[in-house]
Amino acid sequence: MLRVLCVRFSSIGDVLLTTPLVRALHRRHPDAELYFVTKRAMAPLVMENPNLMQVIALEQGERITDLARRMRAVGATYALDLHGSLRSRALRWLVPCRWTGYSKRKIARTMLISTKINVYGRPVPVPERYFEAARALDVAPDGGPPEFFLAPAARERIARWLREHQLDGKPIAALAPGAAHATKRWPIHHWRALSAQLEGMGYALVALGGPEDRELASRLGSTVTNAAGEFSLQETGACLARSTVLISGDTGVMHMASGVGTRVVALFGPTVEPFGFLPYKSRASVIELDLDCRPCSAMGTKRCPLGHHRCLGDVLPDQVAAAVQRLVA
Repeated sequence: MLRVLCVRFSSIGDVLLTTPLVRALHRRHPDAELYFVTKRAMAPLVMENPNLMQVIALEQGERITDLARRMRAVGATYALDLHGSLRSRALRWLVPCRWTGYSKRKIARTMLISTKINVYGRPVPVPERYFEAARALDVAPDGGPPEFFLAPAARERIARWLREHQLDGKPIAALAPGAAHATKRWPIHHWRALSAQLEGMGYALVALGGPEDRELASRLGSTVTNAAGEFSLQETGACLARSTVLISGDTGVMHMASGVGTRVVALFGPTVEPFGFLPYKSRASVIELDLDCRPCSAMGTKRCPLGHHRCLGDVLPDQVAAAVQRLVA
């Protein structure tokens, strides 16, 4: 019996971008048992995935040796390290089986950030890089997007919420203004102007994100229903599934929308396509500016290194509204 452990602890986008590999493994080896190892907080992203036998969740505060003991009980034949962290490297020692990983292209990324010299060669999206870890299992990308499977309870909760807020049956534009790092955030005055334009286009507006995004989302305008921090990951996915379009920066919410089949307008500033995180195989429009200073970081920073933040500040609401119109037409 082929038993495969897929190990990716975080974050939202990275976990969801493993699902094309999970799907390919199940199709190529339908009798294999596939297990996904991730943090408890990330487990809702894959817990409903029908291609998986089980999700093994690292509990908060749990010792790596205790997690390894639970993983050893599976009796895996292969383990795919899709994270490449100190924790996953420790598991290679603690869980005996055939381990394989993938290249993060760290040298190419560092060179592009520091010298603006691109040595990546052909751009390979992160979901396809993960397939390098499964080179011995005879799988290849099928050209499909990530998958975020939703539980009926999450769909029912959002259906009730939409009715309570008199949004049921209306075209919804979901807005995700937050990001872990400031340079990935589109300026708030642009969000406010876009909100007014989208309302004029007939959209009901819902702001999504985590609890840390709630204050920012409250500044988008009085016509925006602020749901940031109100929903679980599953419920956020269900709300996105009921939305016509999502406007977002380079964040996990963007990949959640791709995973449920919702159109995405993505605003990319400090990060660029060679890093591999553009919306994958989905109905998406990516807006970015050709500036000599891009990219300036791998994941964003507290402030623009040059002090101007033109990469997102110069992206105008009219451009984004036009992208929404083209994408939804």
